[in-house]
Amino acid sequence: MPSLKDLKNRIESVKSTRKITKAMQMVAAAKLRRAQDAAEQSRPYTERFNAVLGALAASVGDSDSAPKLLSGTGKDDVHLLVVMTAERGLCGGFNANIAKLAKQHATELKGKGKTVKILTVGKKGRDAMKRDFGDHFVGHIDLSEVKRIGYADAQGIAKDVLGRFDAGEFDVATIFYAKFVNVVSQTPTAQQIIPAAYETDDDAGDGANTLYDYEPDEEAILADLLPRGVATQIFAALLENGASEQGARMSAMDNATRNAGEMIDKLTIEYNRSRQAVITNELIEIISGAEAL
Repeated sequence: MPSLKDLKNRIESVKSTRKITKAMQMVAAAKLRRAQDAAEQSRPYTERFNAVLGALAASVGDSDSAPKLLSGTGKDDVHLLVVMTAERGLCGGFNANIAKLAKQHATELKGKGKTVKILTVGKKGRDAMKRDFGDHFVGHIDLSEVKRIGYADAQGIAKDVLGRFDAGEFDVATIFYAKFVNVVSQTPTAQQIIPAAYETDDDAGDGANTLYDYEPDEEAILADLLPRGVATQIFAALLENGASEQGARMSAMDNATRNAGEMIDKLTIEYNRSRQAVITNELIEIISGAEAL
């Protein structure tokens, strides 16, 4: 049975931990609002940009003049997985869920005889993937010094990916991130970015059937816009990740704070019982000594 001193030290330690988790929860809540606004404000632009590219891609079709980023290499033997996670932990299952989805995808590809290459963005993703797929790593992008994610950061990642594609290092590229739903829900998502894949919006209204004459032609416009499209998709994923990370951290720290409070209550009860037992024993010894006299 622990002594009174041990129990008292334990209670003080848990109280200190509760102060830390409470402070981290408040910081995450403040950061969440800004990150959530950034993610939500980027969605209309990203969706509209992808709609424009989708219309251009549909007009080009599978012609021989279609840009390589759209038509691909004609093979799908080598896959590049871009796993984007956080640089820090203490955010529940946020990082683990993204890494789990990437591992499942990599395992399925290897089962089909495909070659898998992994590019990590964020230290936690690198640590999670290293154990099972360390021999598949081709690079890592460190964003630990970045205080606020900007489009320039996405361009840097896109430049790395596009450079590898131009060098013929892979045929298909897929990014992995968590899409922000709300504070308690973040959805791990896999999105193919090379070759570019755009969904056809059948409910877009009359604007979807409008015919346009392009100058220069569609192929030239796509050749210029597709690399920007890759950067745009990566930037949107980074913003979604940022909001998801803060939401997950806020929930995790809230749970940790409540658990610490419950532990303090239990330890306090145990401390009071032990203290009462000590006092009772001392009284018995005093009474016994007095009776002996």
